[in-house]
Amino acid sequence: MFSAKFAVCAISLFALGGAFAAEPVKVETENTAMLFEREKSGAGERLYLRHFGPKIADEAGAFALAVKRGPGSSLGTENPIAYSVFGESGRGLNRFGGLKVTHDDGAVTLDLIVEKIERNGGALVVRWRDAVHDFRVVQTFHPRADADVVETWVELVNDEKGAVRISRMSSFSLVFPMLANDWRLMSLTGEWASEGEVVDKPIERGRRIVLDSRSGVRDAWLNNPAFMLSIGGPSTETDGRVIGCALCWSGAWEMSFRRSEVDLLEVVGGPANVAGDYVLDSGRSITLPVAALTYSDKGKGQVSRNFHRWARRHWMPNGAKERPTLLNNWEGTGLLFVEKEIVTIMEGAKSVGVEMFVLDDGWFGLGDRVRNIDDRGLGDWYVNREKLPNGLAGLAAEAKKRGLKFGFWVEPEMANIGKCDLLAKHPDWALQEKGRPMRGGRGGTQVVLDFVNPAVRDEIWSQLDAAYSSVPELAFVKWDANANIDNVGSTYLDAAHQGNVYFDYTMGYYDVLARQRAKYPNLDMQACSSGGGHMEYGSLKYCDEFWTSDNTDPRDRVKIQWGASQFYPACAMASHVTVTGRQVPFKYRVDVSFSGRFGIEMQPKSMKPRELDFARNALKEYHRIRPVVQQGDLYRLVSPFEHDYAALMYVNEQKTHAIVCMYALSRDTRKNYLPPLVMQGLDPKKHYRLRELNTESWRSPHSPLLGKCTDFVAEMDEKTLPTGEALMTFGLPVSLGDKDYDSAILELIAE
Repeated sequence: MFSAKFAVCAISLFALGGAFAAEPVKVETENTAMLFEREKSGAGERLYLRHFGPKIADEAGAFALAVKRGPGSSLGTENPIAYSVFGESGRGLNRFGGLKVTHDDGAVTLDLIVEKIERNGGALVVRWRDAVHDFRVVQTFHPRADADVVETWVELVNDEKGAVRISRMSSFSLVFPMLANDWRLMSLTGEWASEGEVVDKPIERGRRIVLDSRSGVRDAWLNNPAFMLSIGGPSTETDGRVIGCALCWSGAWEMSFRRSEVDLLEVVGGPANVAGDYVLDSGRSITLPVAALTYSDKGKGQVSRNFHRWARRHWMPNGAKERPTLLNNWEGTGLLFVEKEIVTIMEGAKSVGVEMFVLDDGWFGLGDRVRNIDDRGLGDWYVNREKLPNGLAGLAAEAKKRGLKFGFWVEPEMANIGKCDLLAKHPDWALQEKGRPMRGGRGGTQVVLDFVNPAVRDEIWSQLDAAYSSVPELAFVKWDANANIDNVGSTYLDAAHQGNVYFDYTMGYYDVLARQRAKYPNLDMQACSSGGGHMEYGSLKYCDEFWTSDNTDPRDRVKIQWGASQFYPACAMASHVTVTGRQVPFKYRVDVSFSGRFGIEMQPKSMKPRELDFARNALKEYHRIRPVVQQGDLYRLVSPFEHDYAALMYVNEQKTHAIVCMYALSRDTRKNYLPPLVMQGLDPKKHYRLRELNTESWRSPHSPLLGKCTDFVAEMDEKTLPTGEALMTFGLPVSLGDKDYDSAILELIAE
């Protein structure tokens, strides 16, 4: 029988038998631990993951209580209830495994034994070799202690005499034991304009669930490369044992979840070999992407906060940097604009109070290939002087005169068939299938360049670098990608290596991003891919943010951004005020954008005077509270997927400053009186003064604790300020109007 504490809190994997080591191999963070045991077995030593969960003082006692075998099979044999880390593949009972290879002699099994375990700083490095073949695996577990996240990645090394074919390659391969008979999987799904849909479902016994993306470019569409596992039943924001994982990859990927008849749960994930086996030549190695793992027994909310803290402190290039507010011209002009018109928009940007102007698509292409239509110009990153006589540098100078930073749009991975000089000179520089005509995407002509080929990457980087360096004090680049890999093949690769195209393409994408980050370390960069196609941590290794969705309707964005927040921090989430078909109050559009990195895509000259005044005041307030939203801890209070309104809050690290966002969706007029809003993350002993921001003088405040609304602020007029304990126990009395799309931004300041 397990001890109560161990049964409730731990996630442990147990041995096939044999004595346990007195000193387990550890990877620890501030609150969690991964415990491994080395054990002699068969041809050599194997490594077993015994525990992934909270720190345990009595490690030996926990191991001694481990069950070694599960129920018998139909053949009368007992089933093992754990498998070694990676371990065997295709041999005997062990059908689990993160790797599947064909060796140079045609053998198709893998039997990894421990060669060496070592420490590299705080990281654990495990070196395996196959018991028969000269094939090696090196796995690293790197703890980020203050975020309770463990980064793990795998290097595959081929020392065989010939090439090895890899049909499955995983960054992680974990098998969880018979700890619970109820496992639930939470993930994000969605397509263009519908990103971030939260899906939570059980993993049934004997079933296999696969999440994947085979686009090769828009890798966060259909499924997002991240998940949470709830153990022992559904978890909530504040309660339940939860494992979180994010695969940091920007190409094709696959993750599978299989629950056995004895309740083993296998979780495997990594790059997907969409085009066939990856051929790893003799003497070569490849490093697979990082997977970030975390655990909490305090529900999904803490798992999200772990990911956010890890991203800001350890993963993103400038995670602690405040993101600027900006105005983008795309909604105002599309592709058709001239310099004078852009300068006029800059005047509006200055008047409304944003900090940066970003020039979107349409500034490049020469002659009849000028980018006035979306079927031409991509691949030729040369400024069109007919549209911009003074070039990008001239626009940057105009922005600087108005106190604005400047940035612009690029789409470096793409080109237009027959409509760009690059492919006219080098028709083999696009991905293409041998003997088949190329299929065009957007505009009928857009194709993906062959970033497998270093010559292509060198040329594109040369063009980009020239454009970037032409702009003094360039502050921002929006990197877009509006196509899938529809033409699967590379003229750079020989026939035997065509299966490598997806993986090598993504590595080429990272190569160009790494050059850009190295030369322009302080440049803010947005990863965009037809909306949220790059909402993933592979791109965020080099980028500062992602474009969350092309759907900027504020009601839809409440749900999209709620979904994105499960794994990604607010500082990485671009959220802009735009005009959409839905009739909603301007205040609602602004308030929704307060919960991410704030921006505007409306033309100021098209805004009503009252909207301009409201936007000016809102921007002043956002700039003031920005550190809390972009760097604070997120607490999701009321889900828009379960209720007809949403509420969330951000709290700074000192718990002295908090921002609460409330958004009504389609409301039942009988439900304008809401239950008290029970808050989280505050200091129980501190007293908090309440203010409401972005108010309108004609309406009542959204809490009876607030006095009359004036222009833009409602102050608390109570003499007794509530404590954090009261706000987290009884909640704050709140209301939303009896009409659709009411919203409120509340501020709490400790006194």
